[in-house]
Amino acid sequence: MSQLKVLGLCGSLRKHSTNMGLLKYAQAHAPAQIDLTIADLSEVPFYNADLSTPPAAAATLLQQFEAADALLLACPEYNYSLAPALKNALDWASRAPENRLLHHKPVAIMGAAGGMGSSRAQYHLRQVCVFLNLHPLNKPEVFSNAFSNSFDATGQLVDEKVQQLIQQQLAALYDWSVQLGFGRSQA
Repeated sequence: MSQLKVLGLCGSLRKHSTNMGLLKYAQAHAPAQIDLTIADLSEVPFYNADLSTPPAAAATLLQQFEAADALLLACPEYNYSLAPALKNALDWASRAPENRLLHHKPVAIMGAAGGMGSSRAQYHLRQVCVFLNLHPLNKPEVFSNAFSNSFDATGQLVDEKVQQLIQQQLAALYDWSVQLGFGRSQA
């Protein structure tokens, strides 16, 4: 059995973010073969090519990208597109020589938002993944309405149907990652 190191990124910085609720549920219920770490994007400055050395928060994030075999992206929808915090994290990682922090990595995408549950933002994020040469998992897709009773007042996921989708997505991400040659053997 292989251990898969997954880095979770949440595009929302709100304290009670429903997208962070999705990631925290995934982290708490990940299968044994997945080690899911959630990055803290709250202090990561906007990417600036004039900075010769990444600030501390960006440097930590880049180390997390380096250690990850796969990514789990929680994508809110801001004005029909992905949130700046998520795009910024990918921008920082994409500047590594030869795109080595992202090149060919498997990705799963989930999201909570109003209306169609971040579907438009997720499809936009998939376009970004194409340019970054990431390999998004096609199914299952995880869309949730952030303003429904799927979440409690603190952003915690309580909807059993969405919980099951996340568990299915994590299992599929593991299988997809192994198919692409990622994962680490357990000692």
